This record gives sequence, structure tokens and C-alpha cells, in this order.
Amino acid sequence: MKTRPALSDPERLASAQTVAADFAAMLQRAGETRDADLYDSPFAADVLWGSPYGATVDGYTELNAIHRRLMAASAAPPSRFEVVTARTPAPGVVVTHIRRQAADADGFSEMALYVLVERGGRWWLAAAQNTPIGKSPLQN
Repeated sequence: MKTRPALSDPERLASAQTVAADFAAMLQRAGETRDADLYDSPFAADVLWGSPYGATVDGYTELNAIHRRLMAASAAPPSRFEVVTARTPAPGVVVTHIRRQAADADGFSEMALYVLVERGGRWWLAAAQNTPIGKSPLQN
């Protein structure tokens, strides 16, 4: 039997959690103020974005235009962003799950997987995948 490697570096865990918490706090501020430019400010030019409805957006320019429209329309309900977990599979890379929990129990909530990469002392979002939160068909 082959041994599977653990990719995350436990010595960088605290740093990964700080990066993820800072990122979530920025998303929170941007969501509260409905500021798409702030929300997208750490997104790399070549960011890959998976929407909760299965669409893929390739690049900052297109994604920022979408986020501006969504923020102007107040598409997302008031929410709380919370870090679920964060890992460091390689130096300068943080992979994190962040939950956007709607304040209203019936509001649309989602879990996102974010990949952040450090370049020049700054953290940039390289990719994200958003998944709606709902009841699992495996639960009774």
C-alpha cells in the first residue's frame, strides 16, 4: 500500500489561518458596503471563478463586471463570512474554505474554496469555487 503524503505544512498553519481570516474580513467589509471593487481587489488578473450555479468565469475584468452588477442589485443577502479551514500545500500558497452564511435562516448561503498565492508580499486570489449550502441527500 502506498502512503499518501500530507501536503499542508503544520509549521505554516497559523500563517495560513491569518491569511484566510484577513481575506474573509475583507469579503465581509465589501459585502456589507456592497463594494465590488473592494471585494475583487485581491483577485489576480487571471483569476478562475466557479459560480454556485456551475458557470466558470476566466479573468478579473469579466468577473468584476459581474460582481458590480450583483452588488448593485443586492443579490447576496446580508451574510457572515467565516473561515472553516485553511491549509498551506506549498510555500506562498493558501487553500481555504470560507462559508458565507446568510443572516436570515432562509437566505442563500454558500461555501467557497479559495486558492490564494503570494506574489511580491501580497496575497492574490488565483481561483475560487462556490457551492450552495443545502441539505445533503445523504442525510435523513
